[in-house]
Amino acid sequence: MTKEKELTVQDLPGVGPTTAEKLAAAGIDTLLAVAVSSIGVLTEEAGVSDSVARKMIQAARDMMEMGFETADTILDKRAEVIKIKTGSEGFDEVMGGGFETGAITECYGEFGSGKTQVGHQLAVNVQIPKDQGGNESKVIYIDTENTFRPERILQMAEKAGLDPDTVLKNIKIARAYNSDHQMLLAEKSEELLKTGEYKLLIVDSLTAHFRAEFIGRGTLSERQQKLNKHMHTLLKLADMYNCCVLVTNQVMSKPNVMFGDPTQAIGGHVVGHSSTFRIYLRKGKKGSRVAKLVDSPNLPENECMFFVNTSGLNDKEE
Repeated sequence: MTKEKELTVQDLPGVGPTTAEKLAAAGIDTLLAVAVSSIGVLTEEAGVSDSVARKMIQAARDMMEMGFETADTILDKRAEVIKIKTGSEGFDEVMGGGFETGAITECYGEFGSGKTQVGHQLAVNVQIPKDQGGNESKVIYIDTENTFRPERILQMAEKAGLDPDTVLKNIKIARAYNSDHQMLLAEKSEELLKTGEYKLLIVDSLTAHFRAEFIGRGTLSERQQKLNKHMHTLLKLADMYNCCVLVTNQVMSKPNVMFGDPTQAIGGHVVGHSSTFRIYLRKGKKGSRVAKLVDSPNLPENECMFFVNTSGLNDKEE
C-alpha cells in the first residue's frame, strides 16, 4: 500500500524526466491526471506517439485501481460531498441543503435576474467557519463580463460577520477576455484546486464569449464542440477535487414558442447534459427574484419554485 502511494508519473511506461517535465508544465503531474486524460491530450502535450499515450493511460488506471466498484462504495464517497449554504432557507431546502461539491450547477436567466448575485453570495458563504455551519474554503472566480464587484463582497462579508479584508484575499479572480483565455483559466485553476483549500469555482458567465465569437448557424457546430470541451474540463475538476462549480448562463428567446415562457438557456444540450443542477432565475415583483429548479438528478421533486431577495438572498413568502 505504501509503495503504491509513492508511485509517480515517471513510473509510467514511456515517461522519462523530459516527458514528465512536459506533462507537469501542462498540469498533468499526477497519476490521476494521466488516468483521466485522453490520448490526444497526452500526444499533444508530451509529444509521445498514440501507442505510448495509450500505454501511459492504461498503466495509470491500473496503478490507481480505476475500474468498477460497488454502489455502496459510491454511497460512502457521497458522504464527502459538501453543501454550500446560500443564506436562504428555502433555496437551501430545494437544493437539498445547499450547492453541492463534485457537481456543476448552472444558473441562467435574463440580465438583472440575480445570477451574479448568487455567485457573490456563495463566494462569501463558502468562507464561513465550519463551527458556524460553513465550509471555511477559498474561491476561484473567472469573470468574463467584468461583473465582479468587490464592494458587494464587502457588504455581504460584513453581514455574515466575517472579516471583509480576509474574505477578499480568499477569492482568486481572473478576467477572461475571450473563449480561449476562459478555457485556459479553467485549466489553470487546477493548480489551486490541488491544494485542497478551494471548494468553489465560479464562471460568470459561461457562454458570453462563445456567443460573441461564434456568430451565425455556420459556426454553431464549432462553438458547441469548443463549449463541450470547456464543460468537460469543469466537470473533471468538480469530480477530481470535490469542488462546487457554479456557472452562470445567458438566455435567448425562442421565436417559435407561441404560449408559455420562450426563454431558453444558451449552449443547448451541451451545457444541459453537463450541468448537474439547473436553476432558472427571473425577475419577480417588488425587486424580488424568482428561482426555479428545473433539473436535478437526486431530488424527489423537480421544478420547485422559491423566492429570493436581491439584497441578500433572504426568503420571501409566496
